[in-house]
Amino acid sequence: MMQQAVIVKQAGTPNGSLLALPDSFMDVHRVEVASLAARYHLAAVYPFRQFCEAGGLLSCGNDQIDNYRRAAAYVDRILRGAKPSELPVQAPVKFKLVINQRAANALGLTVPPLLLARADEVID
Repeated sequence: MMQQAVIVKQAGTPNGSLLALPDSFMDVHRVEVASLAARYHLAAVYPFRQFCEAGGLLSCGNDQIDNYRRAAAYVDRILRGAKPSELPVQAPVKFKLVINQRAANALGLTVPPLLLARADEVID
């Protein structure tokens, strides 16, 4: 219920919005958070595509599948004898922008055509 109190408070502020950060709590409660944001007409930006699938407005974050693929190559190097302490730290290199057009319409928002064109995926 804490999520609801935070979302209700944020929805009551002028031009209120929500930026969900990537952590395990948000991932576990993504359906609840996205539905609460929609219920209280709160524009929200999420870290991963799964949030848009759950009804969220927009997600912009690293491509998790690409991270997993690159992690497998990293593990392969370790299994072949590379010392983990000598391998470079890897940062995400691919990012995805996903827009949920249904959520935008429900919020009464018009997504600019340029933003739609730049999106990696648009959920209708």
